[in-house]
Amino acid sequence: MTAAVGIGYRDCMTYTNAQRDFRDKDTAYAELVSELTGLIGGERDAIANAANSAALLFDALPEVNWVGYYFLRDGELVVGPFQGKPACVRIAMGAGVCGTAAQRRQTLIVEDVQNFPGHIVCDPASRSEIVVPLVAGQRLLGVLDLDSPRPGRFDAADARGLERLARRLVPAIAAAGSDAAE
Repeated sequence: MTAAVGIGYRDCMTYTNAQRDFRDKDTAYAELVSELTGLIGGERDAIANAANSAALLFDALPEVNWVGYYFLRDGELVVGPFQGKPACVRIAMGAGVCGTAAQRRQTLIVEDVQNFPGHIVCDPASRSEIVVPLVAGQRLLGVLDLDSPRPGRFDAADARGLERLARRLVPAIAAAGSDAAE
């Protein structure tokens, strides 16, 4: 049995630390989307929404050592809320996995980052990575980035689930009117 812990002053904003069975990733990600909806429901601050979603993913997903956001600012990606070791602050469009995914506006799964040309090493323990672009209409807002110390950690089911989470989060970031969405 899991206990709900209030995350603020609103009753609708709850978080459960339920252990999910990621052998069925589609179901586990559907549960995360539902939890994310509760966490960000009614909150207008983009940074708060990104921070809570990064914490949710870092806590829920097995075998990840970094989960966070890079937001597009003045033509480059700038680190946003994250969970994990300190990160590279700025990434040029087209550079590394994040910059490449942002430039292409498509999810990238890298089974072994050591084999990715131009990989930017922030945490040397990271071996695999998935990056999901955050796009509102035609506007690139940034990327959701996840790293794992295990090569081959991410697959098509992770991409589907994280893209679904990103689609749920993007309106909460884009509509916030904060610097994170500019």
